[in-house]
Amino acid sequence: MVASATEQKKALWLSTFAFTLCFAVWTIFSIIGLAIKDQLGLSEFQYGLLIATPILSGSLTRLILGVWTERFGGRLVFSLQMILTGLATWVLTWADSYPTFLLAALGIGLAGGSFIIGVAYVSKWFPASRQGTALGFFGMGNVGAAVTKFLAPFVMVAWGWEAVAHIWAAAMIIMGVAFFLIARDDPDFIARKQQGIKSPTLAEQFAPLKKLQVWRFALYYFFVFGGFVALALWLPHYLTEVYGVDLRVAGLCAAAFSLSASVFRAYGGMLSDRFGARSVMYWVFGFSAILLFMLAYPPTDYVIQGKNGPIAFSTDMDLVPFVATLFALGFFMSLGKAAVFKHIPVYYPNHVGAVGGLVGMIGGLGGFILPIVFGLLLDLTGIYTSCFALLLLVVIVSAAWMHMSIRRMEQQAQGTALGRLPSFPELAEVHDPDQTVMPRLLDDWHPEDPTFWAEKGRKVARRNLWISIPALLLAFAIWMVWSVVIARLPSIGFNFSQDQLFWLAALPALSGATLRIFYSFMVPIFGGRLWTTLSTASLLIPAMGIGYAVQNPQTPYIIFVVLALLCGLGGGNFASSMANISFFFPKAEKGNALALNAGLGNLGVSVMQFLVPMVITAGVFGALGGAPQELTDGGKLWMQNAGFVWVPFIVMATIAAWLGMNDIADAKSSFREQAVIFTRKHNWLMCVLYVGTFGSFIGFSAGFPLLSKLSFPEVNALQFVFLGPLVGALSRAGTGWLSDRVGGGRVTFWVFIGMILSVLVVIFSLKGLSFWGFFAGFMLLFFFTGVGNASTNQMIPVIMGKEIPRLEPGLDADERRRQSDRESAAIIAFTSAIGAYGGFFIPKAYGSSISMTGSAVGALWAFMGFYVLCLIVTWVFYTRPGGLLHDIERGRAPLSAPKTA
Repeated sequence: MVASATEQKKALWLSTFAFTLCFAVWTIFSIIGLAIKDQLGLSEFQYGLLIATPILSGSLTRLILGVWTERFGGRLVFSLQMILTGLATWVLTWADSYPTFLLAALGIGLAGGSFIIGVAYVSKWFPASRQGTALGFFGMGNVGAAVTKFLAPFVMVAWGWEAVAHIWAAAMIIMGVAFFLIARDDPDFIARKQQGIKSPTLAEQFAPLKKLQVWRFALYYFFVFGGFVALALWLPHYLTEVYGVDLRVAGLCAAAFSLSASVFRAYGGMLSDRFGARSVMYWVFGFSAILLFMLAYPPTDYVIQGKNGPIAFSTDMDLVPFVATLFALGFFMSLGKAAVFKHIPVYYPNHVGAVGGLVGMIGGLGGFILPIVFGLLLDLTGIYTSCFALLLLVVIVSAAWMHMSIRRMEQQAQGTALGRLPSFPELAEVHDPDQTVMPRLLDDWHPEDPTFWAEKGRKVARRNLWISIPALLLAFAIWMVWSVVIARLPSIGFNFSQDQLFWLAALPALSGATLRIFYSFMVPIFGGRLWTTLSTASLLIPAMGIGYAVQNPQTPYIIFVVLALLCGLGGGNFASSMANISFFFPKAEKGNALALNAGLGNLGVSVMQFLVPMVITAGVFGALGGAPQELTDGGKLWMQNAGFVWVPFIVMATIAAWLGMNDIADAKSSFREQAVIFTRKHNWLMCVLYVGTFGSFIGFSAGFPLLSKLSFPEVNALQFVFLGPLVGALSRAGTGWLSDRVGGGRVTFWVFIGMILSVLVVIFSLKGLSFWGFFAGFMLLFFFTGVGNASTNQMIPVIMGKEIPRLEPGLDADERRRQSDRESAAIIAFTSAIGAYGGFFIPKAYGSSISMTGSAVGALWAFMGFYVLCLIVTWVFYTRPGGLLHDIERGRAPLSAPKTA
């Protein structure tokens, strides 16, 4: 019986959501355990045993639950497991002594058994070639640990730990009932019932457990999953003790690790399907060893006897690099969890429940044993980093065992017709190691073919464009949210200097611009669909972080610095989004398509500057949103809403990107293939022009609110500032057609003339203290930057369409088109990265000018000088008679080189 695609998706989504809830409940003690510890006055050992007990029972039940799933079907077992877990979680609030808490914790541990039920259930819906991706997606339910760390501290502060248990329990029971009513039995189970085939006996199901290979997989999972669970439980305690942060900050930092160790699991499944789980595991163990060595190295003081006397220095990892290293470790653990479970349904298709149950049980036991050993090592050594040293040892043993086993299999495979070891040696006859399975992959994409474009291409391209636009809009909103938040921080009790505030305004632009350099090359490497999904989901980190940080005036400045840098994740998205959309459209429509994507995406700045001032004045999230902050004039603000308001929209955009977007096979290329743009002169020239257009737009957007407030304190400028980015975004979206029609070079030339005149208006208005002249000058600047953003993007494909035939004369017509498209996309993305640095330098230039001269006029004169340089570059290289675009834009030369026969 073959399931339809709709049935497969339904089973996968239901199971993933159910598993997320189960994992949120399974790790509930990582937060409420701290309150229970204080309530009962528990020792460190008693506390460690309490938080580890659910992990123990959840791990032990995996084996029997896996067997029951094979016998009774995943629909029934999954539903009963969730209902019983919900009841046990509710009963937790009745406990009144340490033994009764331990007893309730054993019942809550049943939530951990959900994983093997889901693996056995989900794997039956998909063919072997897609099981890695499906199980990787299902495994993203590990993000439930991050959900608990994000939400539980707030609920606990508002209503107590009992409320956390009641809410989580109710959600679990409701999901269990819903799963039973909505889900269907898997195809294998239905076929077995229809044919009257008896369920496999226990002896048959447990037979593979005699193989040493199964226990090797279990060791891998002991690290990637057991280590993940152990750290998820241990980190809040570690962070509060080592770094002295409060519980909310510790929860936020630990949630960052849990998030990265969960959401990338789907990506690990895709990599395992494409390159083989064995290759993925090599990368997992290699990078994990490096990262764990960094984490395990304890703070140390060194004294070296130098020529001129002792030289003393110390090594110590501060909080920010510690969290960043943990995030990277979580990423590779996430890939490893998917890779391990890619093996099982392929090697043991008829014993997924038993084998997966054993592997899952050993992994879960890691989550029970490791926290206890962490505490024991801390007592024995007195070194907090000893926990990471233990995990490093596990990684080294696992990697050595894996490599020796693979080398033995490679020796056995030598001399066979296969020529090299496939990803699954035992299935050499049926496994193709070069097979690539990519959902929604467009193998045949020819947008320059009028027939193809009219019949198929336009519809697909527009769907991807209209999914990309809201995702990019949200990215810009998160990127620039500080521009409004920082203007309010002093009024709610944050004593930051003007220079510190300008730094907070500038840092998102700095990190966003830097990330764009890397994001520029991601779409051809990973595919636009996957990268858009992951990059959009990553916006949840700064959105939630802002919501927590602004609620406490005692939050250290360094936390705001970190969150400002994380907002740069939104800035990075622009580069990959533009590169992705550029592949879908023909040259004649690229300018308008890119203008719509970028222009309507840029609206995120204006939407944010319009929406945030409204939502922070009311408790739109009720008690869940937290208490308001008191203003000096007696008013109230809910500054946390500046971050929380975006969360539901980010979730929806992430889901839409995964379900609705496509990858293009021709767009695939390595970084080395794309790196040729660094040798192209016009790449660097366009970087200069894009700094002048987009760099100005994003820099003015970031600095305009604060500059207005400082220059004209008597005017409530915050009610008007959203209009600037709005004008810039709409002019970009609405004038893309103009560049397609008359030429991007000609439009860009006149844009810089307009910007020079507009800066003069702003300068003289500042000197004359005329707010409305100042405001009008900036509106003109925003308008011209929007038009210039569209025109410079239109220029790039035309430039490369003319340059590639000259630079690569040996390519045929199709190869020239593909090379031109690839280089154009890479240059568009890279110039966007360089241009985004304007968002950092413009606010900083304001701050420096004000500090040195008392006015921003000096910075504005410098900006005008740069626009004069951009005007000269445009004229000399592109629009003068003899310039690269002169004849093309006046209809005297074809848009691209003629095709050869």
